[in-house]
Amino acid sequence: MTSIDRRKFISGAATAAAGGAALVVPGVASAQSAKVTMKMTNAYPPGSPFYVAGPGSPTDFCKKVEVMSSGRLKIQHFAAGELIPALEGFDAVSAGTVEMNAANAYFWSGKAPAAQYFTTVPFGMNTQGMMAWLYHGDGMKLWQEVYAPFGLTAMPMGNTGVQMTGWFRKPVETVGDLNGLKMRIPGLAGKVYSELGVNVRLLPGGEIFPALERGVIDAAEFVGPFQDRRLGLHKAAKYYYTTGWHEPTNVTELLINKKAWDKLPKDLQMMVQMAAQASVMESLAWSESVNAEALEDLVKNQGVKAQALPKPIVDKLKEATMDTLESVAASDPLAKKVHTSFMAFKKKHESWAALSEKTFLNL
Repeated sequence: MTSIDRRKFISGAATAAAGGAALVVPGVASAQSAKVTMKMTNAYPPGSPFYVAGPGSPTDFCKKVEVMSSGRLKIQHFAAGELIPALEGFDAVSAGTVEMNAANAYFWSGKAPAAQYFTTVPFGMNTQGMMAWLYHGDGMKLWQEVYAPFGLTAMPMGNTGVQMTGWFRKPVETVGDLNGLKMRIPGLAGKVYSELGVNVRLLPGGEIFPALERGVIDAAEFVGPFQDRRLGLHKAAKYYYTTGWHEPTNVTELLINKKAWDKLPKDLQMMVQMAAQASVMESLAWSESVNAEALEDLVKNQGVKAQALPKPIVDKLKEATMDTLESVAASDPLAKKVHTSFMAFKKKHESWAALSEKTFLNL
């Protein structure tokens, strides 16, 4: 090939490359620069730490996604009542009225009995076990299967860790003291309490204090020392019980309309997933950091009596829990499938936890 031929060849190749770039690059640039706006509603009232605002909260999650995507995905957050009522997020996302909702899956047990397993299970796994089942067992796969008929997908977006049994206006000393008690308690634990004669009420967080203060309810469970103190529950009841039997962990749910999710580019989907995982860790760490100080204040300065439930009551609750879980599993084929998976993973995880966490805590 002569020097002139070589120059023609190089010149032609460069022109072809430039033409190819002209065909390909704009498409890539367009996909990467397209901006998407979504709406997220929430089951909790404005300003609620963890559930709405603060480290690892839904609003923090929205900021993470916007920064990670360089503004390509903007999620507008609306607390309970700002766009829709507190517990209507499931229907709103399913209908496509909004694209996302932040809440807890056990709020939707009336629509899908299996949903409550993805928040917590009474006498179930601790936070380590629960997250292991979700991320590395069948948990996430089953979660999607449960929600598929509703046109939804979901993932964890927060975790409070173990929660307190709750606030009682009067001391609870025997199983008989539960009979006739009016208590705010969601999820599977509510079903367990009802087996022991408790009149169970499901109230949004913002309605708990006034109901407890006025005597509309006799007892209430919310989260833990910091969150409960913020609601003022210690001003309406002084007996604060613990064991964590009803919620040994508590997963916040990011609910997403499946069609809207499928339309997102893969890189934005990954950013949402990573921001959600980061929020799980950050919210859990934040919860652990603030509960110790709040508990000390409640006991030392607010006259609160913090104590464990008497063992005979815990034993009876455990017995009722086993019956309740079997009943839920028998009520629906998909609930049975989720129950079987959860319990099998729990059995395997407990063999490790007994030698690791349990031994450490006991000694």
